[in-house]
Amino acid sequence: MIVLGIETSCDETAAAILQDGAVLSSIVSTHWLHSKYGGVVPELASRAHLNLLPMIITQALDESEIDFDKIDAVAVTKGPGLIGALLVGISIAKAIAYAKNIPLIGVNHLEGHLWSAALEGNPPRPPFLALLVSGGHTLLVGVQAFGQYELIGQTRDDAAGEAFDKVAVLCGLGYPGGAEVEKLAAFGNMKYHQFPVSMRGQAGFDFSFSGLKTAVSNFIRRTPDALDNHRNDLLVCFQHAAIESLVHPTCRAFDEGDYNGLVLSGGVAANNQLRQRLSGEIEKRDGTFHSPEPNMCTDNATMIAWVGWQRLLNGERDDLSLCGRPDLPLTEILEKGRR
Repeated sequence: MIVLGIETSCDETAAAILQDGAVLSSIVSTHWLHSKYGGVVPELASRAHLNLLPMIITQALDESEIDFDKIDAVAVTKGPGLIGALLVGISIAKAIAYAKNIPLIGVNHLEGHLWSAALEGNPPRPPFLALLVSGGHTLLVGVQAFGQYELIGQTRDDAAGEAFDKVAVLCGLGYPGGAEVEKLAAFGNMKYHQFPVSMRGQAGFDFSFSGLKTAVSNFIRRTPDALDNHRNDLLVCFQHAAIESLVHPTCRAFDEGDYNGLVLSGGVAANNQLRQRLSGEIEKRDGTFHSPEPNMCTDNATMIAWVGWQRLLNGERDDLSLCGRPDLPLTEILEKGRR
C-alpha cells in the first residue's frame, strides 16, 4: 500500500510517501515568516500552506519516484492545530481522495507523534511510556499497543516548548527559539542562578511551566545585567530547570508502570540535553530509550502517513465529511480513565 501523508496543523507544510510503512520521501517546509512576530500568525500560516502544499506534494512524489496514479490512500492531520491551517490540508486531501476514488483517513496529530519513533531502525516495543513534548503539548501516555493508550500525565498550564520559545523571545533570540536556547546554553554557567523545578515532590505525573516562565521574566526584570553580561548563564539555568521538570514525573511514571521503554517525541525532543538526561535514566532502569532523529521530532507528514497506514490496515476510513478540529484531544483515541 502506497500512502500519501499530509501535515498542515501549524507552521510546517509537509508531505510524505510511504510504501507498506517504509519511507520513500518526506518533505517539510517551515514558515520562517513568523519569526518577526514572536509566534505563529494563523492567517499567514494558512496562506503559506495554500501556496506551498501543491508544490510540496509534487516534490514528495518526485523524490519517491512514485507516479500520482500509484497512490493507494491519503492520510491527513485532522487536529489538533490551527483551524485554517488544518482546513487547507484536509481540503486538498479530500480533493485527491475524491478525484482518485481512494481511501481517506484523518489522523490525530498527537497519535502521529506517539509513533514517530516507529520508523527508526530499532522501533519501540509495547508496552512503552511516551513523553510527547512540543510547543503546544506536554503529555505522558502509556502505550499498550497501537490504538490502546492511557493518559498518565499532562501539563496543567503551558507546554514545555512554549516556555522555551517565550524565554528565547525574552532573551532577544527570536522565534522559534528552542534550538538557539540550547546552543547558547552550552556556554553558560550552571551556578549562576537556580530556577524552580516544578512539581518536584508532588503526587501524580503532571507538569507545569508557567511558574518557570514567570520566574525567568521576573529575574530579568530585577537583574539589570542579566541579558547584557549573563545571557548564556541565564539560559543554561532555565534549560536545566525545564528539563528536570520533565524528567522527574517521567521517571516516576516509568517506575510505577510496567513498560519496556520510553519514547521521547515532539519538537522539544530535539534538545540533546533532554535526550541524554532521559536516555541515561531509562537505561539505569533497564529500559530502552527511543526518539526520532532530531529533524523528525518536529511536525512532519511521515508520522501522519504511518499512523494512517496502520488505521487503514485496521479497516478504518473517513468519508468526505471529514473536518478539522483545532481542539481535537488525545482522549479521542485514549482508553477511558486516568490514573
